[in-house]
Amino acid sequence: MLDIKFIRENKEIVQTGAKKKHVDIDIEKLITLDDERLKELKEVEDLRGEINRVSNDIGRNQDQALKIQLIEEMRTVKEDIKIREEKLNKIIEEWKKLMLEVPNVPDMSVPEGVTDEENKEIKIWGEKTVFQFEPKDHVEIMTNLKMCDFERGTKVHGFRGYFLINDGVSLSFAIWNYALDFWRAKGFSPVIPPVIVRKQNLYGTAHLPGDVEDYYMTQDGDALAGTAEVPLMGMHSGETLNKNSFPIKYLGFSPCFRREAGSHGKDVKGLIRVHEFYKMEQVILCEANHETSVKLHEEVNRNTEEFIESLGIPYQTVINCGGDLGLGQVKKYDINLWVPKEGKYREISSASYFHDFQTRRFGIRYKDTDEKMHYAHSLNSTAIPTPRILVSLVENYQQADGSVKIPEVLKKYMGGKDFIK
Repeated sequence: MLDIKFIRENKEIVQTGAKKKHVDIDIEKLITLDDERLKELKEVEDLRGEINRVSNDIGRNQDQALKIQLIEEMRTVKEDIKIREEKLNKIIEEWKKLMLEVPNVPDMSVPEGVTDEENKEIKIWGEKTVFQFEPKDHVEIMTNLKMCDFERGTKVHGFRGYFLINDGVSLSFAIWNYALDFWRAKGFSPVIPPVIVRKQNLYGTAHLPGDVEDYYMTQDGDALAGTAEVPLMGMHSGETLNKNSFPIKYLGFSPCFRREAGSHGKDVKGLIRVHEFYKMEQVILCEANHETSVKLHEEVNRNTEEFIESLGIPYQTVINCGGDLGLGQVKKYDINLWVPKEGKYREISSASYFHDFQTRRFGIRYKDTDEKMHYAHSLNSTAIPTPRILVSLVENYQQADGSVKIPEVLKKYMGGKDFIK
């Protein structure tokens, strides 16, 4: 969340930022409520101070009649405090709710727009694959090669169900193991986090309150995380970190769960939009410096670009428009892979930075060289998701005989073979 002091001092900037993100929030209403919160808080604190002062007088006073009188007066004051505290708690509850709804201010370079269709292309890499035969889609390719069983997946799971089998499994493990080596070489520490998380972690990452319909909830009120970002950010909640440890770089590997609420008619075929999948996620904590966040944002996005380039898959990078940014994101890039059969680019990765929006919610701080406390900055980016990466991989590497050529960098992870037949 944003600092209320920052909101009060920059209310026009915050309101304009919300407008750019197409988020409906009344900053003036929040400030009015904050004025009321501060007024009630001061009155409660003044009354508590009065009780402390009188309590000291009672202890020092030898006049028993005066003591009794003061005790009776304080009993009335305590009743008044109780009433005021109840009022204050209601104000604070409403204030917190509004604070959670205030979006982060987007960077000036973020383009205007409402949906992902208005994201701005900033890079194209690779030539779109050209075939001398009629290409198949990934569903047909993987079914024919016995890499995936969609029919039985639907029977067991229901809508969007799938079984990865045989070389579908081997190829997934090859990608995971290659990605592990790739990101370790870039200084990332691998982590397998818990994915059943307490709801406060979803509020901390700003996935709640907005995305509540997209999460699977347990009977205990916990949630199944849709990304390793959630538990990795919660990992250091309430901690004061050592500045010398920055930047802290994690590569989280986890199963992920998303209900895909509201997208029943979208991308219903195959592995594009499934309810459960695996993902490697880059998460970074760094010092509270805008230039550092910008530099690391470019770095994490470039990491995934390099990984895709090493696989030889054509891609497009876009900068997301204001309406396609999440509540906490200052700026976001998407990487979209070429899907030949559809003749379009499909999202494979998102890279975002947040300044201290998430760390304020989690209470993740550090001391600078002058012993002054700061909230850290946070960033995250998809490293690689499976099985979605398989869609572009098998379609771009399909052969006329129905086989799939294995990218050079994955061969050693696939037992040295050249093709899936």
